[in-house]
Amino acid sequence: MSEALFFDRDLSWLSFNERVLQEAGNIRVPLLERIRFLSIYSSNSDEFYRVRMPALMALERIHQKSPRKGLPPFTHVQEANQRIHLQQQLFGNILRGIIPELKETINSELVFNRPIPEAVQAAATEYFFTQVLAFLQPQYLSDRQSTLFPENNKIYLAAIGSSKSKSQELIIVNVPSDALPRFYTIRHEQTQYILFLEDIIRYNLQLVMPQVTIESCYSFKVTRDAALELADEYEGDLAEKIERQIAKRDFGFATRLLYGAGTPPECLQALINLFNLEKASIMEGGVYHNLKDLAHLPIRNDLLEYPHWPVLTHRMNNLRGSLLEEISQKDIILHAPYQSFNTVLRFFNEAALDPSVEEIYVTLYRIASDSRIATALISAARNGKKVVVFVELKARFDEANNLRWSRKLKDAGVRIIYSIPTLKVHAKVALVKRMINNRPQHAGLLATGNLNESTARFYTDHILLTAHMGMLAELEQLFLFLSERKKPLTPGLLPFAHLLIAQFNLLDRFIHLIDREIDNARNGLPAGIIIKLNNLEEKVLINKLYEASNAGVRIQMIVRSICCLIPGIPGMSENITIRRIVDRYLEHGRVFIFKNNNDPQLFMGSSDWMNRNIYRRIEVCFPVYNPVIKTEIMELINLQLKDNVQAVQLNSEIQNIPIQPSAPPIRSQQAISELLNERYGSHE
Repeated sequence: MSEALFFDRDLSWLSFNERVLQEAGNIRVPLLERIRFLSIYSSNSDEFYRVRMPALMALERIHQKSPRKGLPPFTHVQEANQRIHLQQQLFGNILRGIIPELKETINSELVFNRPIPEAVQAAATEYFFTQVLAFLQPQYLSDRQSTLFPENNKIYLAAIGSSKSKSQELIIVNVPSDALPRFYTIRHEQTQYILFLEDIIRYNLQLVMPQVTIESCYSFKVTRDAALELADEYEGDLAEKIERQIAKRDFGFATRLLYGAGTPPECLQALINLFNLEKASIMEGGVYHNLKDLAHLPIRNDLLEYPHWPVLTHRMNNLRGSLLEEISQKDIILHAPYQSFNTVLRFFNEAALDPSVEEIYVTLYRIASDSRIATALISAARNGKKVVVFVELKARFDEANNLRWSRKLKDAGVRIIYSIPTLKVHAKVALVKRMINNRPQHAGLLATGNLNESTARFYTDHILLTAHMGMLAELEQLFLFLSERKKPLTPGLLPFAHLLIAQFNLLDRFIHLIDREIDNARNGLPAGIIIKLNNLEEKVLINKLYEASNAGVRIQMIVRSICCLIPGIPGMSENITIRRIVDRYLEHGRVFIFKNNNDPQLFMGSSDWMNRNIYRRIEVCFPVYNPVIKTEIMELINLQLKDNVQAVQLNSEIQNIPIQPSAPPIRSQQAISELLNERYGSHE
């Protein structure tokens, strides 16, 4: 075998974000959906500078202090910035192409990098004085002192002017897009004009600063590290510690200064000096920043959006009967968002009220802001049931919302279990314990995605509802561990025979499953592996896949974003292909299929193959035993492996290569929607 090689995880993620940007430029995509892809790209980029760039900058400093002999210099920060710079140029080109299409198609003018049209200037000034001015807090600065601290990703204007006392004045003005809509709409005659909030401020600023002659005005923003500094061993109230850290998050160290195109060098240097940004990445952007706000562009037109696909409702054997009872008779599989999440809500709602239900256990990683699931759990506790909820307070950017809900749940009598030191609990599972005719009966929920009804509308996930005694007994053991920090070890036995759980057996079981395919291939038996993931990074498992490839095992992978495995290298990975699918829904399910000498074994679950998932999280993957459900999952995966419209192939140079068109064209998400509609839709 050739020496094992790996893609850099951050450059591979940037390759994924470039794929998102490509979709924004795809003329087959409806116009407003293209704008949303621009918004997603922009949001992703901001998160990269908040989460990953601090780590890269820290590594760069370590390499500079202690360079290792024989190793090339650490260039990841520079390479990442270069790739992002090129992507931002493409972003601007795409957006500038979309703007005239809006005008031609629906007579909506996004006023972009040009003066406010004369026809709406008076209305813009009226809005400025009545709505905007109350939020403005301009600060006059010199290059020697400043009391202003630019908060994370907030937009500011650097106005350059002159007065009688100073030949040059620098004034920093906040753009209050956190308090006001980013876009203001004015209708004049038949045209809808859409103005950026900062353009309204630019146009009218001189009116409230008569003592200064404003000569030019440039936007900028500072991106800051998003990490929470939490010790491995927590003492005291963890919730209070995290709450204090959240309050500080927007004031972390700067990782990027993004400044407007055309900003004069002396103004840029003044900003760097004033705000101590010498160690940040200094990047020129466009005239506007935070274009993730394009998701809220005030345009609604069904003809410019994806056509409606039916959302299917699970067919109950008896609509007025009990879902919990139906689960006791057979396994149920749900495929969100093609199928309604309401069945999951019904699962928790029934459990909250059913007199036979005595106990409910659930893990919550990202809770919806208006969660019906959390509301049902509150009702269950108030109805006298024992309710135990593990809330992961360290779910990045959802800490505050999770804290809010955990307190509401606790106040209602729910037993709340908070984060485990050094571990995140990323599993998506629930267990309901009933007593029927004095005999215990359990119902379980195991999913690939969060129990979050908001994200379920656009994340593709699989949810298994089951009464399988073996799996649910092991699930009960997991909740015992989470509650008591007590490992369920039985002498002479593996702790889990059905479930694959990180920290216990997940890594070893996956290695065993791959080894079996290797043995089958070497013995001339049918062998093959199909894996669908969000992210692939962990090198032990990647090396095992390289070994399988060299043994002749055909490996087909669908990896949405981070991918450190390099496909198609002779002597290393020539039997491995990797594809990405970016479409109207975010691909999120994790599926693992092992051919097993033509007796396939199929697992699904919460775990990507990342270092964090394998070594620093509690994850649950689960087998699919029901032959009908197993066949259906494999049908869906096979459609994705045949996608030649929205799929791209990842090559050995980390490039997204379009699948060569063939007849017939297959767009897997549409094909899945049609297949499920034919199978489960209403037919008169």
